[in-house]
Amino acid sequence: MPEAGEILERYYGYRFFKEGQQQVIDSIIAGRDTLGIMPTGGGKSICYQIPALLLPGTTIVISPLISLMKDQVDALQELGIPATFINSSLDGAEAERRLQQARHGSYRLLYIAPERLESQRFMGMLAALPISLIAVDEAHCVSHWGHDFRPSYLAIAPMIGRLRQRPAVAAFTATATPEVRDDIVRLLRLDCPEIYIAGFDRPNLSLAVVRGENKRDYLRRYVQAHRNQAGIVYAATRREVDRICASLQQQGLAAGRYHAGLSDRERAQNQEQFLYDDIRIMVASNAFGMGIDKSNVRYVIHYNMPRSIEAYYQEAGRAGRDGDPADCILLFSPQDVHIQKFLIEQSPITPERQAQEYHRLQLIVDYCHTPSCLRNYILDYFGEQTHGPCDRCGNCQDDRELVDATEEARQIFTCVLSLRERFGMTLVAAVLRGSTGKKVLQYGLNRLATYGALQAMKEKEIVDLINALIAEGYLALSEGQYPLLKLTEKAGLVLQGEERVQRRARAETPAAAPAAGLLFERLRALRKELSRQRQIPPYLVFHDSTLTEMCRLCPQDREAMLAIKGMGEHKFALYGELFLAEICRYLQERDQAGK
Repeated sequence: MPEAGEILERYYGYRFFKEGQQQVIDSIIAGRDTLGIMPTGGGKSICYQIPALLLPGTTIVISPLISLMKDQVDALQELGIPATFINSSLDGAEAERRLQQARHGSYRLLYIAPERLESQRFMGMLAALPISLIAVDEAHCVSHWGHDFRPSYLAIAPMIGRLRQRPAVAAFTATATPEVRDDIVRLLRLDCPEIYIAGFDRPNLSLAVVRGENKRDYLRRYVQAHRNQAGIVYAATRREVDRICASLQQQGLAAGRYHAGLSDRERAQNQEQFLYDDIRIMVASNAFGMGIDKSNVRYVIHYNMPRSIEAYYQEAGRAGRDGDPADCILLFSPQDVHIQKFLIEQSPITPERQAQEYHRLQLIVDYCHTPSCLRNYILDYFGEQTHGPCDRCGNCQDDRELVDATEEARQIFTCVLSLRERFGMTLVAAVLRGSTGKKVLQYGLNRLATYGALQAMKEKEIVDLINALIAEGYLALSEGQYPLLKLTEKAGLVLQGEERVQRRARAETPAAAPAAGLLFERLRALRKELSRQRQIPPYLVFHDSTLTEMCRLCPQDREAMLAIKGMGEHKFALYGELFLAEICRYLQERDQAGK
């Protein structure tokens, strides 16, 4: 029997396991129940795919999304590993045909949706398979305390109990607090499981929170600077997703949208265009993302704050799955809190669950306001020990110049006070700018002492400063659909001359990495053509990191190409000669041009 390391190199093209993978694989092969908690991009799927190739019989993989199954099966087939799936996208005859083939040993891995376990007929057919391993992906879905509870996951343990011979069970998740870990063990009825926590840190991700900025302007500047890179923009509501997507398209950017209000056909089409790099930016609600294995997402921007740290880190973790640097930026405004509170209030949940949701919401609000290391905040949340600042997140690297804004802040506070805290930031900014708008004149606000006090600033700049003062706790917003500005004790200290207000100068939008070289673009074009021919996403041909290593090492024979990370024997048989030829052509043209 080949060793796990041999399988890793032969099929996947890697010589070394990532942190934690070897221990998890060894535990599963030894027949022990196993819980693997590994960060997004940490290689969870390899931890059950390699045992599936080493153990007799069939491995059943329980997965929550149709798109996730298809992507993983496509990837396995590209590696030369026999696998298939059964879900609601198939008719009954096709599902039964695949089960028959599985009974005859045609597949090493069979992916199924948890909802199938509720069918007695399907369970009877499943029980006839020679099952050696059951792998539960996204295992946090079994827990009410998780951020994405799925009632169908509760059918997994009873299904395992009805099998004639209980196989080993392996459960995997990327984000699990200690409470969720306990739930996974209890609700899946894992038998004295080995628990491996590979760590939640993603060193290649640059975390940042942007407060007090105009979101539209910031997003426009950022995506224009990174227009050739793949990215995801998350928004809290369908209406916001539609508006942002339309705005980006008007700027000439290749953007698509994804939310539950679209037809199945449009969602599937937009997702496929994103996977195939036909569109660069996906603007989405939280309905998008689980199981999206696109490796070259270079940034994830949250236009609105999500409801919890778990949801944020799960979504942000869709950036940089190839291990290369990626940005995770959360654009915070106080209105985000009110949106999330409204969504909680509208949810049909128990009072106990509602109280839990409010608590989790407050923890991510605290994340958005902490001046400390953002990476450490998240790691602490998941119970992982930290050792000093990371020196890589937005807070640790914030060396912008401090600007005194005390006088502007006093004018804002005085205006709010003179308005008796009965208006929102838009009208306050209009008064300070000296606007002649209808409401300002109707209420006689042009007679206030602060009318026109900040006329040297644009109204948008005043609103941005108000947002910054809210974020720093000088102002507060009332509850309700139309929040009113309120003064806090900190504002009183400024008005009394006991405290000065300083804020960082406006952040410059980070520039994109230098454009890739000519060889990289030629290899990427070849990859795109091959992906179209085989009707698979480009990253299933090769990840960007594999192309980058080809450019760095310029292999010119089979042995050198097989040494490239991500170039297994099956991939070489499919594509190796084509990429070798393209590299050789490039080198010849370069040499001739240099003569």
